[in-house]
Amino acid sequence: MKKLSILFLSALFLYGCNTNEQATESEEVVTTDTEMTTGDDAMTTDETMATDDATTAGSQDIVALASETPSLSTLVQALQAADLVGALQGAGPYTVFAPTNEAFAALPAGTLENLLKPENKQQLVDILTYHVVEGNVKSTDLSNNMSAKTLNSAELKVMLNGSSVKINDANVTMADVEASNGVVHVIDKVMLPPTK
Repeated sequence: MKKLSILFLSALFLYGCNTNEQATESEEVVTTDTEMTTGDDAMTTDETMATDDATTAGSQDIVALASETPSLSTLVQALQAADLVGALQGAGPYTVFAPTNEAFAALPAGTLENLLKPENKQQLVDILTYHVVEGNVKSTDLSNNMSAKTLNSAELKVMLNGSSVKINDANVTMADVEASNGVVHVIDKVMLPPTK
């Protein structure tokens, strides 16, 4: 189980790398076939990843984990601008649905830049806390059409369809990356909370 967790963490670290790059001779390449069961539905992923024996899964908090993941650098920048770094370094546990840099880049032109301005801090906080759920919610805890209350107080909806998992309209591209104070699920879209 520990080795599998290390592989998941290693995969998250490599998620932002160019997928067309070939592994160097010094890397140990491992192909894993992992199944995440969610009630009657299952999600199977077949991923090739380089292992990193120096990394211990679950030894870093959510912010440290994201900070060392190139594809989550925009999320880290947004957390800093919203003064949420300290909160996500707390004891938790928290479940974070983490949008990638590409997800932030897909927002309408100028949206991210505006959100990062000090005068729009509360709007940024509302968006980021909509991506966080209290507790340690693993993929095996998900069921089709379930709802989860976020730190924003609004709810997310889970939809399972065969091997795919959606949170609202965002696809989960990597699940169950363990941190010392919770779990991270990488998603491909920035989710906007309902208007209050």
